[in-house]
Amino acid sequence: MKKQQVFFIHGGNPYSNYEAFLNELRTKEVGGLPGTEASKKWPSSLREHLGEQFEVFTPHMPNKQNAHYQEWKIWFERHFQYITNDVILIGYSLGGYFLAKYLLENTLPFTVKALILAAAPYENDTDTSKEDGGDFAFDTRRVGELAQKVKSITLLHSTDDFVVPYEHALKYQAALPVAELITLHGKNHLLVEELPELVQKIQNMA
Repeated sequence: MKKQQVFFIHGGNPYSNYEAFLNELRTKEVGGLPGTEASKKWPSSLREHLGEQFEVFTPHMPNKQNAHYQEWKIWFERHFQYITNDVILIGYSLGGYFLAKYLLENTLPFTVKALILAAAPYENDTDTSKEDGGDFAFDTRRVGELAQKVKSITLLHSTDDFVVPYEHALKYQAALPVAELITLHGKNHLLVEELPELVQKIQNMA
């Protein structure tokens, strides 16, 4: 039996201003120190929770701390030889922003059964003094065209997201009336250990 392919792209931090990135390095909290335990997040257990009937891709996208669209585009395309028709694409945060831009500007060599945008930005922040979307930004007037590129679209967003406000999901839904919006509560920027709502949605698609 052919396994259902799932391709997951994680988040990242893009900057238009390199000095803003350097300032982030100077000021951000240092993690991974001795005696501290890294918090577990749902992407690390996605393959396990979905089960053996799924073939799950979780590539490490290039330079996620200072992400650039062209680098992600190249690395994404390097995986095309392994992807078959009816793949489920999942983009979390910047990963969703990336997939939206890529699908609008390119033609894939395989069909997409479903596109899931989880906590994805709709538009970039124009404040270049901090992380602002960088060159991942795209013409949001074209968002409606995503419905012509994939068979189904799901939006997953929490109302208390402190990184990408919930209003971004509402903008996607307004531009994509065919999309299903799954509204979560108390899940912030989906920085949680488990995300059963996403797992169940993917399993229902298979």
